[in-house]
Amino acid sequence: MKNRMKQLGLVSIFSFAILPAQAQGSMSGFFTDGFLYRHQMNPALGNDSTTYISIPVIGNVNARMYGNFGLQDVLFDNPRYPDASNKKKTTFLSPYIENGLDGFSKGNNRVGADVKVGLLSAGWKGMGGYNTFDVNLRATADVKIPYEFLAFAKDTGNKDYDMGDLDAEATSYVEIALGHSHQVSDRWKVGGKLKFLLGLGNARLQMHNMKATLSDNQKWEISGDAVADVSIKGFEYKSKYKQYNSRDEQYSYVNDVKVSGYGISGFGMAADFGAEYKAGDRWNLSAALLDFGFISWSNDIQAKNISNHVSFDGFHDLTVGGDSDNPMDKPADEYADQFMDFAHLTSLGDQGKRTTMLGATLNFAASYKACDWFKAGLLSSTRLHGSFSWTEARLSGNFMPLSWVDGNVNVAVGTFGPSIGWLLNFHPMGFNFFIGMDHVLGKLSKEGIPLNSNVQLSTGFNIQF
Repeated sequence: MKNRMKQLGLVSIFSFAILPAQAQGSMSGFFTDGFLYRHQMNPALGNDSTTYISIPVIGNVNARMYGNFGLQDVLFDNPRYPDASNKKKTTFLSPYIENGLDGFSKGNNRVGADVKVGLLSAGWKGMGGYNTFDVNLRATADVKIPYEFLAFAKDTGNKDYDMGDLDAEATSYVEIALGHSHQVSDRWKVGGKLKFLLGLGNARLQMHNMKATLSDNQKWEISGDAVADVSIKGFEYKSKYKQYNSRDEQYSYVNDVKVSGYGISGFGMAADFGAEYKAGDRWNLSAALLDFGFISWSNDIQAKNISNHVSFDGFHDLTVGGDSDNPMDKPADEYADQFMDFAHLTSLGDQGKRTTMLGATLNFAASYKACDWFKAGLLSSTRLHGSFSWTEARLSGNFMPLSWVDGNVNVAVGTFGPSIGWLLNFHPMGFNFFIGMDHVLGKLSKEGIPLNSNVQLSTGFNIQF
């Protein structure tokens, strides 16, 4: 089970199902003047009169999940329980779930997660402006699944499926960032950050022009191009032989993975750029480009489907749970086996160095200060990362009832639907604590897993001078 969970996470496909845009911080805190980490969303923004240092590891923690489907669309009550089965749950693949595809988009179905943990952060006034230093641990995962692939997995009765392209990626790295913002005139303020990146691992699975045709012997003939690139220290594929056509020809295909060590697997650099313009006493406009950069990985452990036509028995539903009623126990392992059989990848070994780009983010914002204790703001965020790009617009009302308390409530619409967020920020003398959500937590399963894939949490403890 442990190796299979690694297999799913490292190869990325369905990575969210077993758990997530680059985490840039709490979007709810963008217009909150006392929020210490505004500089992570625009390096021109900073609390110029405030000096702070984070409490290590817990100074700034951000975790987010997002997507246009969730656990409630994958996991169902088993209609055969308890008369014909002792398993309380089943998946949308079950032939007894008639409307199992209703929760999925007819186009691309996307889901992802990201985590950003501030290991250490500080901000102080100096050199004619405001300076910041950050060390962050960052991890992301994204999956794009076409509807036709899900229809094929459930086997809706067609003899031919044109599944198109499936894409998945997971990345983790340590970020060391130095930032500076500077007031260049009464109206203009600019800022920038230089980031040094220590790559811990990257995995990318891409499948193009995938098709399935039911043959005369009632087996699926799978065609298309698939490639998996993994850059993780000590990583290797494990393989076994399999017959792949009616002529008894065999090939070696990947059925497991092994990681014998951990460490730094790559190095890179990135930069943030930002500017703020005061359009009068009440209006502020700002723009920023974040995470424009790359990581160069020292190795590329690659696998491809070297045969373009392979027989496949099809995906089979597995009932979930039992006495433990845990939906993530044995089925995750067995679904991994089924998917690796479908992908039929052959290990090609280490192909040398490779370079990956980070997902850059564009932020545009406008705010209006109605009075000393209330400000309205509109923030537009766009992530630029190929198959995993997204956009969001967020309208917020920001308040400061006391000199040491501020926060906001906000609503947003975007690629992954509407959401409601909030933030509370407490900053009495000598101390700062904040907590908030860009996406309010909805219903949970019995195991504490969100049924909806959109949820975000930010919290932190800092010493403030």
